[in-house]
Amino acid sequence: MKYAVVNLGCKVNRVESDAFASSLDAHGAKSCDAADADLIVVNTCTVTGEAEKKTRKAVRGALRANNRATVIVTGCAAAIDKGTFLAMDSRVRVMGKAELASSIDAGAWGLDVAAHGPALPVGEGYRTRVGVKVQDGCNNACTYCVVHVARGKATSVDPREVVRQCRALASAGVKEIVLTGINLGSYRWREGETGETTGLADLLRTLLEETADLHKEGEYPVRFRVSSVEPRDVHDDLIEVLATAGGRVCRHLHLPLQSGNSKVLREMHRPYSAEHFEAIVANLYERVPELSLSTDIICGFPGETEGEFEDTLRVARTCRFSKIHVFPYSKREGTPAAHRPGTSRRKCRPCPAASRFGRLAARQRARGPQGHTRARSRRGRGSCPHGELLRGPCAKEREGGRDD
Repeated sequence: MKYAVVNLGCKVNRVESDAFASSLDAHGAKSCDAADADLIVVNTCTVTGEAEKKTRKAVRGALRANNRATVIVTGCAAAIDKGTFLAMDSRVRVMGKAELASSIDAGAWGLDVAAHGPALPVGEGYRTRVGVKVQDGCNNACTYCVVHVARGKATSVDPREVVRQCRALASAGVKEIVLTGINLGSYRWREGETGETTGLADLLRTLLEETADLHKEGEYPVRFRVSSVEPRDVHDDLIEVLATAGGRVCRHLHLPLQSGNSKVLREMHRPYSAEHFEAIVANLYERVPELSLSTDIICGFPGETEGEFEDTLRVARTCRFSKIHVFPYSKREGTPAAHRPGTSRRKCRPCPAASRFGRLAARQRARGPQGHTRARSRRGRGSCPHGELLRGPCAKEREGGRDD
């Protein structure tokens, strides 16, 4: 049986898609282009209105590319709007991710029931930096986001299972493991018998110890990267691990800002002020001077004024981000932000989101080679350099590409 996996959306989706692919490989399937596949899995995204459009386009594209394959639609968009995808074609099946994983293990679609080997996303066709999902779901409810509806309440993976996966990957020669989650910083595992709680920093310490000797002579042990954490989850114990792990935990954090204006942050329902965010960053740089920080910023949130956007520019300068993912606000039906009133009552009319993106990009480039210099100074010392200062959908469009 031949298969193709089409992935859209976040890093967690990427990790889940790799898990589907490696499980299919282990059960005797062969990866191929969508046109030649017997089974096409589309892992969908619904974080914004634009993401939903791309998801529908991807499913239609899979159906056009192959007139005989079964098309499995899974992921966040499928969880929110199952009917839309079922109505596209009789070959479409909508499945939850757990159901899809169980079906593969059970030998559906002509797969071998007995696995041929471990289902590890390692080797040809997979990335050298391997993700492990340790958390899912979100208990927050940002006004522009619907992911907490699609993914449900926050859950954490048993640390023993995380250790098992990471030991297997390290033994297979993986050099870097990325811990991922929808709200990774909220990782909490409570042991039923003892009531002992394991947080993200505790998990990292355990992983460092459990994988310390799983490498060839003359090579470095596997290192770990924390994919993204919310500002409220940057606690002293996590900072301590970053500062003392000797580079085995990458000296990098992705810390979403979204806006540098406290009023806009309240309207987004983000649980911090601009001043609190700056204080967190100052503490991080003090404790981990070589830290590389990246962030997300939304331009053109409904009602954002020129002055409020200038606050975001100021905070971005102060925080000295080595990479900024900038997104023009994309209306997502079903979220409170989609129904916010217009800006006619504002004293200062907001600029278009794309224009603000361009100005933020210009400010970032005006820093010159600072970001690249910070990255170069860390190379060879176990940290994780970033050679790119700014990314986002508008940048892709200006370069003649697309952010798919």
